[in-house]
Amino acid sequence: MPTSEVPPSVAPGRDDLPGPAPSRLNPDALHEFRIQLSKGEDEVDPTTWAGSVPAQAAIAPRVRIGQSKWFNLMWLLPIGFVLLLGGVALAKELRAQPGVQSFIAQYPGSILPPNGTEGMPLWVGWQHFFNLFLMTFIIRSGVQILTDHPRLYWTRHSTPGKEWFRIQKAVPDDPLWTAKQDSVDLPGQVGLPGIRHSIGLARWWHLGVDTLWLANGVIFYVMIFATGHWQRLVPMSWDAIPNAISVALQYMSLNWPLDHGWVAYNSLQVIAYFITVFIAGPLALITGLGMSPALSTRFKRISSVLSIQTARSLHFLVLAWFLFFIVMHVTLVFTTGMRDNLGYMYASRDDHSWTGFWVFAASMVIVIAGWVAATPFTLRHPRTVQRVGYALIGPAQRLFEQIDAKPGQYTDADISPYMWHNGKYPETAEYRALYDGGFVDYRLRIGGLVEHPVELDLEQLRALPHHEQITQHFCIQGWSGVAKWGGVSMSTLTELVRPKPEAKWVVFYSLGDGPDGGVYYDVHPIEQMSYHLTMLAYDMNGAPLDYGHGAPLRLRNEVQLGFKQVKWIKGIEFVADFSEVGGGYGGYNQDHEFFGYRQSI
Repeated sequence: MPTSEVPPSVAPGRDDLPGPAPSRLNPDALHEFRIQLSKGEDEVDPTTWAGSVPAQAAIAPRVRIGQSKWFNLMWLLPIGFVLLLGGVALAKELRAQPGVQSFIAQYPGSILPPNGTEGMPLWVGWQHFFNLFLMTFIIRSGVQILTDHPRLYWTRHSTPGKEWFRIQKAVPDDPLWTAKQDSVDLPGQVGLPGIRHSIGLARWWHLGVDTLWLANGVIFYVMIFATGHWQRLVPMSWDAIPNAISVALQYMSLNWPLDHGWVAYNSLQVIAYFITVFIAGPLALITGLGMSPALSTRFKRISSVLSIQTARSLHFLVLAWFLFFIVMHVTLVFTTGMRDNLGYMYASRDDHSWTGFWVFAASMVIVIAGWVAATPFTLRHPRTVQRVGYALIGPAQRLFEQIDAKPGQYTDADISPYMWHNGKYPETAEYRALYDGGFVDYRLRIGGLVEHPVELDLEQLRALPHHEQITQHFCIQGWSGVAKWGGVSMSTLTELVRPKPEAKWVVFYSLGDGPDGGVYYDVHPIEQMSYHLTMLAYDMNGAPLDYGHGAPLRLRNEVQLGFKQVKWIKGIEFVADFSEVGGGYGGYNQDHEFFGYRQSI
């Protein structure tokens, strides 16, 4: 069914609505809502974190084979060791063959760059250090983010049992199993910050440091093209392929190729550097942006191919490549002439001195100190991480929020067969009474800085112009799903209550509490209330909302991540500033788990 939109000018006014049933709400309900909020802490206590979520260790990584078989990737260690031994034996036998010896003589491994550039400028060493230092935080926080939804998929539907990779057991047969329950944890010095369901802090590390890594990458690109250094990193002829094969054979036979990295990298190195610098690096950026709800909703043709789950899986494979590259790179640096190699990279010298080693050693002290300090610093100063992270990535978040996408990307055929549940379910006597009574006594109160505060029951809400959209849900944890939402556009409600000029933000209050106690709420910019895809939904996939997905009313704002789509809504307040609402950070998860109030990425 196509989306129906009615211009605000023809929407019914307050006097056109059917009369409400007798109200049980206090006229000062919005003030009472604020009293029910809790502020959160400014430090992290792992024992009480996220509602005292218990530890749940990840399992060994597994890849799905066929429909239901799973292969434990830890078996690759003994299998790889056996294959390595076999490869070494085979390579030694091949090198004894005259034809192979002639091949190696013809293609020894290295090709001089066309511009004759030799040596490594000092700026390459500095770039190398900054890249290493920043990547430690990016990789650790990236692994932590993965643990919050420890499953990867190739389609936009996050259907249990259809994932191709997982580090968690199979989803239990529980209709109300939540994505938070499905999260796992890692040892403290592996993930960052290293405690279960700490994705808010992990994302600040990941996205914030990403901006510095990208800036470092831009400088690197400028320098290599300005100086001609790029010719050392790009295969300049097809002879690079047989030379790379020759180098691989020489490495495998444990008889290292006779090359001189100061003059030219061998062809296998060049191909590896080319993949890392010109393919994996840009792909990390592209796939990262592919997980943005705002960009995916706006650029429909691209996101139809590069869905969030495809982007997420490719992002993980880029991580796997980086880890593989780092291990092989470090191994070969230390086993093929450590002193000379470190001299090239860290001291820009070709004199067989120990200078490069000592510079490297000093840099590793800094890297290790940063690695060890990151977790305790994050747990003791999470607000600092939240503020600095937002200062770094906030401009991009604000930019992407300006995208007002229109419906039409999905049809009924795209609706997901499974939509994960999430959040703490409402357990209050108030909600139980409303649920048992079929929500006959439910009232939505809209007030604050508005000309015409209103109190609406479900009959009145359904009497307003019907709005319907089929959109994709993007959870901050990483899962996604497509659903059809039916309800009323927020632009219709905004026209109904007429916000005052000083109203800049809109607060949505839930009938449910957060995991640390206190009513769940979230804040959205008022300009997003006029977006085509911002609505209050009372139907999902052609039926009234169920308990797990937010009955009787939930928010849909498709430029934001899922935790901001408040479920079980009981009130809406228009405010000039949210600093006095709850903890003052723009939402329950922002107050308690250090999320961001702008989350378009």
